[in-house]
Amino acid sequence: MAGRNKQPLTVILGKGVSNHITKAEAEKRAAHEEKMRGNTDKIHPPSYLLKKQKEEFNELAEELMKLGIFSNLDIDTLGFYIEARTNWQKLGPVIRKLNPIRDLEEFTKLNRTRKQLSDECRAYASDLGLNITSRLKLVIPPPPETEKTAAEKRFSSRL
Repeated sequence: MAGRNKQPLTVILGKGVSNHITKAEAEKRAAHEEKMRGNTDKIHPPSYLLKKQKEEFNELAEELMKLGIFSNLDIDTLGFYIEARTNWQKLGPVIRKLNPIRDLEEFTKLNRTRKQLSDECRAYASDLGLNITSRLKLVIPPPPETEKTAAEKRFSSRL
């Protein structure tokens, strides 16, 4: 699909570039976004995770739910992230024990695998909002409330 990625209404309003969105469109879009957000009533670690991974899952899920950017639909994505991250962490000590000159072929193969896992982790982290850049794309704090002028109070429905 051509064009830019859709941005949440809060992002558009926060940037102040919502001149092309009418109030009716904004309300319709806000209702649609709320419906698409999903429920958080069935969040539990996937069965394929190990005990320590499940603990990490619960910690991250709790943090993401506080931000309001995690739902039942994201369970597997977070599980895949934790799985890839665990494998990436396990490869580090193995690679450090190798001699890059003597064990060049194995060293290269393991480094390539570790890079793929790193890229996988980065993609999942971005999807979930685990890094600051992706969170800022998802959530923009509301602008500070300013005192309305008499004209704004009187004609606010027409502005």
